[in-house]
Amino acid sequence: MGWGALRVATRGSATWLGLALLAALSLGATPARAQIGSARFAEIVMVASTGRVLSATNPDAPRIPASLTKMMTLYMTFEALRDRRISLNEQVPVSEHCASVEPVKLGLIPGVTRITVQDAILGMVTLSANDAACAMGEMLAGGSEARFAQMMTLRARGLGMTHTIYRNASGLPTPQNITTVRDLATLARHLIYDFPAYYHYFSVRNFVFNGRTIFGHDDLLGTYPGVDGLKTGYTDLSGFNLATSAVRGGVRLIGIVVGFTHPDHRDADMRSLLNAGFRDVGVLPGRSPGLRLVTPAVAATMPHPLPPHPAVPRRAVMVAAAATPRPVLRPAPPPAAPANWLVNVGAYSSWPAAQHAAILAHNVLGSGSIRVVPAGTPAHRLWGAQLTGFSYGSAEGACHTLSQHRLPCEAART
Repeated sequence: MGWGALRVATRGSATWLGLALLAALSLGATPARAQIGSARFAEIVMVASTGRVLSATNPDAPRIPASLTKMMTLYMTFEALRDRRISLNEQVPVSEHCASVEPVKLGLIPGVTRITVQDAILGMVTLSANDAACAMGEMLAGGSEARFAQMMTLRARGLGMTHTIYRNASGLPTPQNITTVRDLATLARHLIYDFPAYYHYFSVRNFVFNGRTIFGHDDLLGTYPGVDGLKTGYTDLSGFNLATSAVRGGVRLIGIVVGFTHPDHRDADMRSLLNAGFRDVGVLPGRSPGLRLVTPAVAATMPHPLPPHPAVPRRAVMVAAAATPRPVLRPAPPPAAPANWLVNVGAYSSWPAAQHAAILAHNVLGSGSIRVVPAGTPAHRLWGAQLTGFSYGSAEGACHTLSQHRLPCEAART
């Protein structure tokens, strides 16, 4: 079924659209049985910095996003935070409607549960909590989830997502909730580049809410090198879906796969697609990672790949004591540590963007010499932002400081 038919359908009855979409996607009344090559399957791999598509199957075919819908709910939440219409510590109202949504939920109770905007964000990115998404949508739209869905659809058009229609904030089953993998990749790009101060939430694997630990569903986090988010999704109608972003060799790729019958098959396919994508841009397995964009959440805790600090040689000097002719041995000041370390603060698609990032890091640290160097491959040119002139210890300290300001950083020897 083409997009023209879908647009006509949206002006008709919801029942007709539901039946037409089910027939078009060969769903019937049974759970999705999607595999590669089936009517449910679609995938795309895209270079994040440029939007260049490396591979795609059914990229513009209508698909049900399931909980990947929450990526737009999160986008609009981050937008409200950026514009200071809400704050992370602000309480989110919980309605009877949102408390009643099923099946995956935090268990919010109207008038009882206190949940902040930050908790709602974490609930969405880890557990994919439907009640948190609903409550967040109602908060942003003055109490109406339906109105928020209209706002989501309009915002999608503004981002260039021309084939997306939203009907709720969570992705709960409705045949009218429609998107494409190309639109989802576009949304992922905007989440990464429009909100660098908030993107790190997608790398959170668990958090504590009301005394219990909430665990996430994204098994690629921590198991596939370079993955730092984004989102999983599943309903019977959609199958198992996944949006992933990974960085290697200064190149960030975005992968979207939808329609699998098992999460392990979905994850294996994503790994295969990303491996092929990195090979296409010249980043080979086992190759030195070079410039990497490290998320603030990871940078705050990651062990920097630095060797043990070398022992500093000391020399004794003979100093004549005033009160006695006997010489007194005093250690001389240690020699200055060699300034043969630098810090990488990201790889960017343009020289001005890299220069701006280096200046921002320099202003935070108050030290280091700004340098912009070519990165990536000749076919896919990137620019690496660096600060040079550090010792081993000061480079490590610089990354710690930058991570506290939610800025990417990786120390390296010059």
